[in-house]
Formats: sequence, C-alpha cells, structure tokens
Amino acid sequence: MALRRIFSRWLWPAAFVLPLWLLIGWGISDAGGWAFLWVLFVALPSVFVAQAGFTLLNRARPSVRRTGMVSWLDVAGFGVWHVLTIVVGLFSEAWFGLSLTLAILAAVGVLWLQIRQLWREAALTRPAPPTGVIVIDERR
Repeated sequence: MALRRIFSRWLWPAAFVLPLWLLIGWGISDAGGWAFLWVLFVALPSVFVAQAGFTLLNRARPSVRRTGMVSWLDVAGFGVWHVLTIVVGLFSEAWFGLSLTLAILAAVGVLWLQIRQLWREAALTRPAPPTGVIVIDERR
C-alpha cells in the first residue's frame, strides 16, 4: 500500500525527471550531435507531454482522487515505461532501436491502461436513473 502511495506522488516529478534523464544520458553516453537534436526536439517534449497526460488521466479517476493511491496495474504500466525510457537514455547503439520501439509500445500501453481504467470507473460511478414518477404542478 505504501508503494502505491509513493508511486502516486512521483508521477508529476517524473514528467520533469525522465526528459532530464534523456538529456543527461546523451551527455554521459557521448551519443553525438544528431542524437542531441533528436533528444532536444523530439524526445524531451514527447516524454514530458506523455507523462503529464498520463498523470492527468490517472488523477481524473475517482479512486485515485479518493485514496491518493494508484492501482497495481498503474505501478506495473508506469514502471515498465519508466524503465524503458531510462534504457533509451543510455543510447547504446546496439540496443537503441529495440529499446525505443519497446518504450513507444509501453507508452501506448500506459495510455490504453489509463483510458480503460478511467472509463471503467466512470461507468461504475454513473448515477442510476430515477425509478419513480415525478409530478410537477404548474398551477400558480
């Protein structure tokens, strides 16, 4: 339970830390100029927007707002995506293409997971239609 609460608190900072890691990883791995342009104009904005969007979708769920904790599916989904994003930031020539592809697939999976959970919770919390008859008297 504590892990889910801690994970929930780190979703917003991850929107800044993950793109920053891509920039730091580029500097550490000495990836080159073209990689720097890719990091600066593609990777940083896309990771930031994706993480911020996923966090907003996550926070929109009634259960997350009520308890302050993410689900175990969220922990797994975000965890896989974060690890793969960190691996992409290592810029290993041998594994870069595969790690980038897997990170993109994981991001799509997290998006699907967030939308699915939000939709399911919205359907469960929908108010029931009225069952009785309501009479409105229009006389003055």
